[in-house]
Amino acid sequence: MLLLDISGSMQGEAIAALNAGLQQFANDVREDSLAAKRLEIAVVTFGDSVNVLAEFGSAKAFYPQPLKAKGSTPMGEAINVAIDLVSSRQRQYRSAGITPYRPMIFMVTDGAPTDSWERAARRVQEGERRKSFSFFAVGVDSADTNTLANISVSAPVMLRGLAFGAMFRWLSSSLSAVSRSTTGQAVTLTNPAGPAGWASIV
Repeated sequence: MLLLDISGSMQGEAIAALNAGLQQFANDVREDSLAAKRLEIAVVTFGDSVNVLAEFGSAKAFYPQPLKAKGSTPMGEAINVAIDLVSSRQRQYRSAGITPYRPMIFMVTDGAPTDSWERAARRVQEGERRKSFSFFAVGVDSADTNTLANISVSAPVMLRGLAFGAMFRWLSSSLSAVSRSTTGQAVTLTNPAGPAGWASIV
C-alpha cells in the first residue's frame, strides 16, 4: 500500500521527483516476473482530499497516472482509509482459504496533518502489535517528524533531498525479496539509512 502526500507543499520539484520515482517503481515491479505475479499494489493519496487511486491489484497491471499536488494534508483520514483497504483485502484472502503475506503500508509525506490523526495512530499501533501489517513513514523536507514518530511504531526516516528514485528502487527490491519468501518467513530489508542509503534517521 502506497500512501502518498500530494498536498500543495509538494508542488514543483518534489511532485516531479515523486512521479518519476513512482513510474520507475512500476516498471521495476512489472519487469520482475515473480513479483509481478505475486505482489498486489494499491495507492491512496492525500492532498486536499483522500483518494483511492488504485485498489489492490496485480503489480503486473500497475500503471500509475501522474500525480498533481494540491490542497491540505488530511493524513489521519488517509491512514484510516489505507488500513480499511488492507483489512478488507486480508479478509478476502482468508475467506478464500489463503493466508496473506503481512502487508506493508508505506507512507511518504512532506508536511503535518491538517486533520485529526490520533485515531489513525492508535490503529497503526494496534495493527503492528497484531502483526496485521507493517507501517513505514518517510518524511520529506519539512515533514512534521514529531507527529510521524507518534504515528509510526517503526522509527520514521527522512528522505535525503529528493531521492525518490533511490527510495522507490529500494522499495521494489524489498518487495521483490518478499515475493520470493514464503508466508510467515521473516525477510531482512536493507537499511535505508545506511551509508549508501536514501534516508537518514529522524
